[in-house]
Amino acid sequence: MDGILNYFLSSVSSFDHNVLKAVNSTMRCGILDSIMPYITKLGDAGIFWIALALILLIPKKTRRTGAAMGVAMVIGLIVGNGIIKPLVARPRPFNISNTILPKDQLLISAPTDYSFPSGHTLASFEAATALYKDHTLYGFAAFVLAILIAFSRIYLQVHYPSDVFGGAILGFLFGLLGSTIVRTVCDKWAERKAKKEAAAAAEAEKSSEESSEEAPQYH
Repeated sequence: MDGILNYFLSSVSSFDHNVLKAVNSTMRCGILDSIMPYITKLGDAGIFWIALALILLIPKKTRRTGAAMGVAMVIGLIVGNGIIKPLVARPRPFNISNTILPKDQLLISAPTDYSFPSGHTLASFEAATALYKDHTLYGFAAFVLAILIAFSRIYLQVHYPSDVFGGAILGFLFGLLGSTIVRTVCDKWAERKAKKEAAAAAEAEKSSEESSEEAPQYH
């Protein structure tokens, strides 16, 4: 079992390094060097997605979607950043010996936390998935941006590809979970409200009938 695990980890590590080398040697150019830092900033601390969720919380018709995005990102923050990152404790690519891109050549400030999973990717896919569940067209656009943010982490050499893939998978799952939780709570709340309104209407009708029966009859 240990042999299989070691082989798997070795294969992943080899894949990661080969992809980073290929991106660094074949895709680096002035235009992307200028654009990618700005794209990745959209995912810093999930700020863009948090702002979008807050905006969606304002109109009543999109409130559930904004809540789903928020719940999904809270789950990701707790599980992804709070538990998985320190548990796996994977160093960043630029902290490994024989690194592909030295730390002093990075186009952005070097992150100080662990590498797996990619927090930028995690938050982006959580939000995009929750949005897609309720609004397909806007969700599709969000996925395009999420993919760009995820790729920027590889292009900027601050994450391994497997960090990004792991973040995307977890983000998708947490996005579904957040959406399910909010939908379930909203449906139960609506059902409870409907029962209360039905009970109040029945009570009002009963009172009306009783008042009608007690009223004096004139012939």
